[in-house]
Amino acid sequence: MQLKIKFISLLLGDKVKPPYYATEQAAGMDVSACIEDDITIHPGERAKIPCGFAIAVPQGYAGMLYARSGLASKFGIALSNAVGIIDSDYRGEVLCAITNYGDSDFTVKQGDRIAQLVIAPVQKCILCKTDELFETERGDNGFGSTGRK
Repeated sequence: MQLKIKFISLLLGDKVKPPYYATEQAAGMDVSACIEDDITIHPGERAKIPCGFAIAVPQGYAGMLYARSGLASKFGIALSNAVGIIDSDYRGEVLCAITNYGDSDFTVKQGDRIAQLVIAPVQKCILCKTDELFETERGDNGFGSTGRK
């Protein structure tokens, strides 16, 4: 599949890498901070980090921005909305809203890999109102109902 990308920042491709797969079998492309100056995020704060590009996600697909596991596990840095969705009709610059859930300041520097981008198929649904749903073993047992193992 081809994904059309528009470079919005002059830094992209020169000082900052455009999205790329770090390994042959990586599911997501690494996305980097396309910023002139460092941005420090204090504990409990969030910031919108520009990525310097826009993309044309094909119809029937969505771009999904995920946190980088290393930033989350080492520093408590994650996407503010857990998963950022890029709809197929969005043509603006990709931004990553990042929250510092850690206990120390975290500084984002130019070119830092801050998220990963996965392009995945999506299915539109037609809602059909009903008074009953078929039964399952789990039923309406919610959060934590399947145990901790």
